[in-house]
Amino acid sequence: MKNLSKFWICTLAILGVVIFLASSCAKKDDNSTNPTVTTITDKDGNVYHSVTIGTQVWMVENLKTTKYNDGTAIPFIPDSIAWTNLTTPGYCWYKNDINNKSSYGALYNWFTVNTGKLAPTGWHIPTQDEWLTLITYVGGVFVAGGKLKEKDTIHWVSPNVGATDDYGFKALGGGYRNADTFYESAFYTEYRTSCCFWSTSELSAKQVSDVELSAAQPIGSIYSMYKNWGISVRCIKN
Repeated sequence: MKNLSKFWICTLAILGVVIFLASSCAKKDDNSTNPTVTTITDKDGNVYHSVTIGTQVWMVENLKTTKYNDGTAIPFIPDSIAWTNLTTPGYCWYKNDINNKSSYGALYNWFTVNTGKLAPTGWHIPTQDEWLTLITYVGGVFVAGGKLKEKDTIHWVSPNVGATDDYGFKALGGGYRNADTFYESAFYTEYRTSCCFWSTSELSAKQVSDVELSAAQPIGSIYSMYKNWGISVRCIKN
């Protein structure tokens, strides 16, 4: 009888260890609730955090650097007409208000992205395929916006439909800078209502693919953006 009791005690102990190890592994694999976080610093000294989502590592904040990764200054373009006619790199803050820098980062035109020097060393601006990998991993276009948006209404207008931020990506409604030549000058719009992120994948001589999220719906998908518009940048690790 004593030997039998010892047998069951040993068996239960081993089973407990197995369950504990299995639970630990499951938690490590589930980066929707236990993200791996590290930090990155750009040439301005801005500090960013990162999160692992599937096989990719993304920055949690929008890029806000005013310098390329070689230390060269990026041109600041506050004038609306100058921005509209720009075919060279430039950046701005939403409504030219530097107070928007901390939360929403800078708005860059695609010519800045296309230099290949915008992201901190070891990082890059994602391709369309890399964005699609992220969108697919978090559940597809019909829910990706909700899964990637910050879930409160501090940086989004209410009701911020479907926002759960399950993976710690924390997309914010930073708006964008229009550069429609019909109006002959740029203007800012969609603050706390939408956000757009550049890819590096050109669609035509004038347009590049981008990712757009909205407070009004949970969808997150690939669209197209004119190269001279100003939108946000998120970086992905090399």
